Amino acid sequence: MSKMEVKTSLLDNMIGVGDMVLIEPLSEDTFIENLRKRFEHNEIYTYIGSVVISMNPYKSLPIYTAEKVEEYRNRNFYELSPHIYALADEAYRSLRDQDKDQCILITGESGAGKTEASKFVMSYVAAVCGKGQEVNKVKEQLLQSNPVLEAFGNAKTVRNDNSSRFGKYMDIEFDFKGDPLGGVISNYLLEKSRVVKQPRGERNFHIFYQLLSGASDDTLKKLKLDRDFSKYNYLSLDSATVNGLDDAACFRTVRNAMQIVGFMEDEVQSVLELVAAVLKLGNLEFKPESRCNGFDESRIKDKNDLKEMCELLGIEQSVLERAFSFRTVEAKMEKVSTTLNVAQAYYARDALAKNLYSRLFSWLVNRINESIKAQTKSRKKVMGVLDIYGFEIFEDNSFEQFIINYCNEKLQQIFIELTLREEQEEYIREGIEWTNIEYFNNAIICDLIENNKNGILAMLDEECLRPGTVTDETFLDKLNTVCAEHQHFESRQSKNSKFLTDHSLPHNCFRIQHYAGKVLYRVEGFVDKNNDLLYRDLSQAMYKANHSLIKILFPEGNPAKVNLKRPLTAGFQFRASVGTLMKNLLTKNPNYIRCIKPNDKKAAHIFTDSLVCHQVRYLGLMENVRVRRAGYAFRQAYEPCLERYKMLCKQTWPHWKGPAREGVEVLLKNLQVPAEEFAYGRSKIFIRNPRTLFFLEEKRRQCLEDLATLIQKIYRGWKCRTHFLLLKKSQVVVAAWYRRFAQQKKYQNIRSSALVVQSYIRGWKARKLLRELKHKKRCEEAVTTISAYWHGTQARWELRRLKEEARNKHAVSVIWAAWLGTKARRELKLLKEEARRKHAVAVIWAYWLGLKVRREYRKFFRANAGKKIYDFTIQRIMQKYFMGLKKTMPSMSPVDKSWPARPYGFLDGMHQELRRIFHLWRCKKYRSQFTEEKKATYEEKLAASELFKDKKALYPSSVGQPFKGDYVEITKNPKYQKLNSLVEDKVLLADVVSKINRANGKGAPRIFLLTKKSLVLADQKTGQVKASVPLLDLSSVSVSTQSDGFFALKLKEGSTSAAKGDFLLSSDRLIEIITKLHRIGAASAERNQINIDISDEFLVQFKQDKVCVKFIPGTPKNGNGVACKRKNNRLLEVSVPSP
Repeated sequence: MSKMEVKTSLLDNMIGVGDMVLIEPLSEDTFIENLRKRFEHNEIYTYIGSVVISMNPYKSLPIYTAEKVEEYRNRNFYELSPHIYALADEAYRSLRDQDKDQCILITGESGAGKTEASKFVMSYVAAVCGKGQEVNKVKEQLLQSNPVLEAFGNAKTVRNDNSSRFGKYMDIEFDFKGDPLGGVISNYLLEKSRVVKQPRGERNFHIFYQLLSGASDDTLKKLKLDRDFSKYNYLSLDSATVNGLDDAACFRTVRNAMQIVGFMEDEVQSVLELVAAVLKLGNLEFKPESRCNGFDESRIKDKNDLKEMCELLGIEQSVLERAFSFRTVEAKMEKVSTTLNVAQAYYARDALAKNLYSRLFSWLVNRINESIKAQTKSRKKVMGVLDIYGFEIFEDNSFEQFIINYCNEKLQQIFIELTLREEQEEYIREGIEWTNIEYFNNAIICDLIENNKNGILAMLDEECLRPGTVTDETFLDKLNTVCAEHQHFESRQSKNSKFLTDHSLPHNCFRIQHYAGKVLYRVEGFVDKNNDLLYRDLSQAMYKANHSLIKILFPEGNPAKVNLKRPLTAGFQFRASVGTLMKNLLTKNPNYIRCIKPNDKKAAHIFTDSLVCHQVRYLGLMENVRVRRAGYAFRQAYEPCLERYKMLCKQTWPHWKGPAREGVEVLLKNLQVPAEEFAYGRSKIFIRNPRTLFFLEEKRRQCLEDLATLIQKIYRGWKCRTHFLLLKKSQVVVAAWYRRFAQQKKYQNIRSSALVVQSYIRGWKARKLLRELKHKKRCEEAVTTISAYWHGTQARWELRRLKEEARNKHAVSVIWAAWLGTKARRELKLLKEEARRKHAVAVIWAYWLGLKVRREYRKFFRANAGKKIYDFTIQRIMQKYFMGLKKTMPSMSPVDKSWPARPYGFLDGMHQELRRIFHLWRCKKYRSQFTEEKKATYEEKLAASELFKDKKALYPSSVGQPFKGDYVEITKNPKYQKLNSLVEDKVLLADVVSKINRANGKGAPRIFLLTKKSLVLADQKTGQVKASVPLLDLSSVSVSTQSDGFFALKLKEGSTSAAKGDFLLSSDRLIEIITKLHRIGAASAERNQINIDISDEFLVQFKQDKVCVKFIPGTPKNGNGVACKRKNNRLLEVSVPSP
């Protein structure tokens, strides 16, 4: 937005009235009409002083962009048009600059946009606060906690597709710079009855549908679930799908949000298992079975769902089945077991489902708090955001609506008190006389509900705890007896006779006159919902589960901690939590957002007057305006007031040089504003009646029109004068340029004539000179030509002579060469003839010798001559082969893989066998040279290869390093003599390792000693023993697959050494340490072999907490080494440089 477009006040270009305090005349009709007018122009925000009214537009508006955030950042509350960002900025700046803790109270009925308003507030604060890696991580965790809580705590209702069915209060904690450090979430009254039953047109909590729609087939198979909603009794089918809502995508969003917040994978799986168990629980159906004593006993019809649920939770099927058939009542030292009929069994089933889900939700809130809580213990600034249900008036109002409306009564009470207190403090601060304001105080209604003796909640608790038959009717009778005379309580059976003929008041109901109107409550279910009982047998059955999360959710099921006291009622718990909330809000500076729903159709551009009027009444907005207007309706600082209205007085226009207050006094005196219509504060002007303000605005508008006319007149005169001066200057310039052009033209003509004459003269002189040069050149060329012809003739004569002489010499050479050739050919012929004769003699002699030999030895070579010749030949070949092999034998090194080539194909088998025999003999000769110590070293190297080869990236670098064992010379070093004397057995390995601290991921150096029976960790500087662990207590060792040196020594649960938890160490000689540990375990008969777990993610037990150690590839910031960093309370992340 450009500077010309920025508004400087909410009074500029108003659509309707931006601040309801200024509306004139003030009535309910004008109030509603102003809201309608602004709503139709997409102005959904309106002020009542510092209170923001928010209308739900049911469509997306372009008013939440990054540009809007920057527009409202660090601006005065009334400087721009009404917006939720203005309130968020005012609260944040007060917290950051004035060290005032803030709270933002967001109220309104379901579908009015409370949840979205809280998101806008949090997103604005996240956008304007500081930046940085840690700050951004905290902001992301705070924002991502919303999808998790919405999935488990929100549901579709007839009024809202994403209705919050619980109250949420979040304290966001900031440091002294205003950067977020963390947060704490409190939840109030989850509507757990929705788990087992939903009204028509509504559905269960979102997570059930998201799990069935978005989970993978493998996940559903593990959870024993099916995607068909109709297979689950707890899921309503008439509104299972919501238009515009993708449950599968929402499930992926929730899984991602849980990961960002800090949930471990096993925790997420445990949560999903409990959600699946609730669905399975709803499918249990019971049938009656008669017993011999005449009582009916409930039995489960189909046990398949029970079996699957027990497998999910790790509960014995028989234990849970009995808990649904019997109930054990304990009184002092006696136990009485009674059977449950079918109705009681269904009640027990639904009670277990509601308790299981509500406790899971509370655990989720605590788990999120554990992740997002501030890590520092220094003083923090706090901003609270309260998103809680609004006042509810239905056709059928029950216990839930009663306590919700009680909470709204308390909020209305604190709203009026804080609003009056804020007004009074501002009057006192500005030095204005304070007059008491008459208003309706709803403390009498709060007392009717919460009084410890005669309050409705106290009587309900008393009735629940009373022995004997207790029903909703007895509770109503008690109310009729105690509250009959109360002016805000009505009942058909009350002592006040004027209600006896009131047929709109049924017999089983009572009516309370709330500040927002009369509400009729049906007492049916009040006692049961207030008791909220879960049979002890079911609690104990849940505690027996092998599921870790179930044990946490049902601590009362522990047989060792049986508490015979009756649990606190739902009303008592809610009253206590509301009291705590009120105390918390009173310590903070309040900021209010009142949300209004324009229609029941969830459609844009529809404004229902009756519905809006109803909400305006029960939100007490008219009362708020009257309180605000009781004194002075409008107040403004002197500087902006003078700046806005200074044009109305000649003394202050255009610039006032004195103090701003004096300028305002002069201005109001000049305008003759009555003295009773305003008052001067220390820093602000207070205006009593909005008419006075509108009078000033009208005068300002008229003055601005006059000023605009004056400005137009002056501008037009200036423009005409400027145009005339420009024309005059242009004429002078044109005349000067023309005279210059004429003189230039004349000069150019004279100059061109002179140039023509000069060119003719220069041409004549050049041509004359050219003729002379040409004649001289022709003479020189003639002499040169004659000389050249003469020299050519002489050269040809000499060439002819030389050629004749050369021809004579060539003839002699040819004749001589021919003679030599003839002579050579004759000599060659003679030599060839002699060679043929010699060859013929040799051939004849060879044939003769052969014939002679055959004749002489013919008698010895008859039938077996061929075999003997073959054997002789083979023997000769073998002899030659072995003699050659002797000369080409390879070296005696076992790693030498060379071998002479095979000379003949038929020797292939023998050739390979000789190679194998030679290698075995060579290895035996090599081994005979080893000492016992060297053999042990090679055996350790072999064991290391079996453990880590192709499994651990650090292994290849350790192959060439010998295993020395003692790296600190513990026997020789005098510094460690005392430490050496404390160790009874022989030290097999002594080295310096780093012990990793879980708090910050940093390492501390320790001496690591390993013997056959134990391992010892000692301080490197002093040699003092820090820990001594028998190897019998060691269960396993965990390492990663990467090139780091981290390893975890895991101790057996229940052992004496496991009190402080496992050890997470780091060493460059990890391969040698773990190999020796493994060999010691394998060689001992007293203990089992130590397991080696190689994985990039494993759990380490630190005291009572389990911490996940996760190895990720990457380059650390400092250096190229391995870096360990704590991400949250449950995660240590080790960054290993990529090779």
